[in-house]
Amino acid sequence: MDLRIFIEPQQGASYEAVVALARLAEELGFDGFFSSDHYLKMGDASGLPGPLDAWTTLAGLARDTTRLRLGTLVTPITFRQPGPLAILVAQVDAMSGGRVELGLGTGWFDDEHHAYGIPFPPLGERFERLEEQLAIITGLWTTPVGETFDFNGTHYQLTGSPAMANPLQQPHPPVIIGGGGPKRTPRLVATYADEFNAMFVRPDDVPATEQRIDEACAARDRDPATVLRSVSTTLCLGADEAEVARRAATMGRQVDELRASSVCGTPAEVVDRLGQYTDAGLTRAYLQVLDLTDHDHLHLLAEQVLPHV
Repeated sequence: MDLRIFIEPQQGASYEAVVALARLAEELGFDGFFSSDHYLKMGDASGLPGPLDAWTTLAGLARDTTRLRLGTLVTPITFRQPGPLAILVAQVDAMSGGRVELGLGTGWFDDEHHAYGIPFPPLGERFERLEEQLAIITGLWTTPVGETFDFNGTHYQLTGSPAMANPLQQPHPPVIIGGGGPKRTPRLVATYADEFNAMFVRPDDVPATEQRIDEACAARDRDPATVLRSVSTTLCLGADEAEVARRAATMGRQVDELRASSVCGTPAEVVDRLGQYTDAGLTRAYLQVLDLTDHDHLHLLAEQVLPHV
């Protein structure tokens, strides 16, 4: 199983803290380093030293790392217009030497939209906009040089775009779609995604979610095996029970709750839990690390878990 590190810098982070953790993840042999895309801390209004813009951060990491896959889980369609987003991701892809992936979703955190004056339409409209953005971004990325791209949607219209948003990766950077929606999400995955991310689900919940993706692919004559399957889940790893409890307390979480819902425990327990996801058919895990300064957490993961999954 590929292991990727997944951070939540809106909870309070500097770029210096992020790049230090990313370089450590690269040194220790992890496959990728992914960021949430939020502007407001969850839980209270402090979040010092302040929010980081996800794609500005990834542009920095594109130059400050050499091997890690980089991307978002996930960019809300409410934050950016699809044409400029296609250009932005293509530029960061080139800056990284072809290591960028785009996670795209409807957005859900209404408080951050109100805090920063970002329009937040109803969910149905956000899904409509997500589908149009996926069509536009992939369309711009795959339009041959010398041709133009047009799109006439309900929410976005493009006329005569020179489609110069040419990423380094061909045909384009991988597109990740996540979530647990029973109908619209599987259809969008089958139509546009290279990867489906089951977000914060237990191993027992994976088969039903994956079956919906398989059925949506079959309905579009797509081989379900062409959609990579992954999970994002919180990590709370400790060398012993006391260390597990200490890290849970730092997160403001309870050990029993984390053991039930996430990847939590001693190295043997974490290896077993990841094995359950593998047995359910998943081949990649994004491990949410909430304390960006706890480098010992990553060292323990690399030394005691990574060789066994």
